[in-house]
Amino acid sequence: MSAPMNGLSGMPGGEKPTLRVILCSPRGFCAGVVRAIDTVERAIAVYGAPVYVRHEIVHNRYVVDGLKAKGAIFVEELDEIPDTDAPVVFSAHGVPKSVPESARVRNFITIDATCPLVTKVHREADLHFRRGREILLIGHAGHPEVVGTMGQLPDGAVTLIQTPEEARTFVPKNADNLAFVTQTTLSVDDTAGIVEILRARFPSIVGPHREDICYATTNRQEAVKLVAPLVDAMVVVGAPNSSNSQRLKEVAERAGCPFAMLVQRAADIDWDRFEGIASLGVTAGASAPEVLVEEVLDAFAERYALNVETMSATEENMFFPLPRALRSSEAAE
Repeated sequence: MSAPMNGLSGMPGGEKPTLRVILCSPRGFCAGVVRAIDTVERAIAVYGAPVYVRHEIVHNRYVVDGLKAKGAIFVEELDEIPDTDAPVVFSAHGVPKSVPESARVRNFITIDATCPLVTKVHREADLHFRRGREILLIGHAGHPEVVGTMGQLPDGAVTLIQTPEEARTFVPKNADNLAFVTQTTLSVDDTAGIVEILRARFPSIVGPHREDICYATTNRQEAVKLVAPLVDAMVVVGAPNSSNSQRLKEVAERAGCPFAMLVQRAADIDWDRFEGIASLGVTAGASAPEVLVEEVLDAFAERYALNVETMSATEENMFFPLPRALRSSEAAE
């Protein structure tokens, strides 16, 4: 009589197949996300619950639910907030100028958790506008960061460029008076291609001194590029509405990984897709906490005997301080 078989591994019951797991480093939380989460938690500690947050503070359901449990109330627009003395926190993605103005009219206490690297893009766009340049924003329509950046300036001052084709067909008012900025969470390679087209068409176009794509996005993509050619599959822990997580999945597949799967939690894993693999890469988007990576690893460990190693693209030691209002309150205690 033959031994029972394990459906996932095709091995005799009780024996787990070996799986080489390569963890990408860096992965998970970046300094801007840590700052945003700490901002909400600190605001709750200083002001008490509730604290209102406009839009998801970061794009991760686990994080948002955890902050809700501590006393945060998330809204999409300020008109959902009643008249209140509770503070209102703006998310890490940044907001149009009209939002803090509306908050001022309603006398809200506001705390801006916009990532400093997004704020840098806002300042670049404003500088170009004041110098009379026509501004192009390389990004994805509807993403909160793009909405926030375009909302720093009057309607029509910024043209969104989403694809190489749009870069090829864009018709400027004055080809010698252009500037561009970019969404911080894009694919490095995709953005480089669009910038190359724009620079070829408009040699005098002014860009940032350093690319606007943030260090964390770049570092996580570089780590994925190292691991992707070495594994049979890649798991990206992150939310479907997280731009940088979606880009990690795309980068993995483009860099030679047979397939990559974006999952929010271990429960989202489609195990049929992993039938017969011998190696697995694991990374996480910049808004995904390490506890969810561990949850995914635990799920694989139930089915495989894991040999786990880490492959690092670079070391990260970036730190952003809390918004000034919360730093001063901390110092006063």
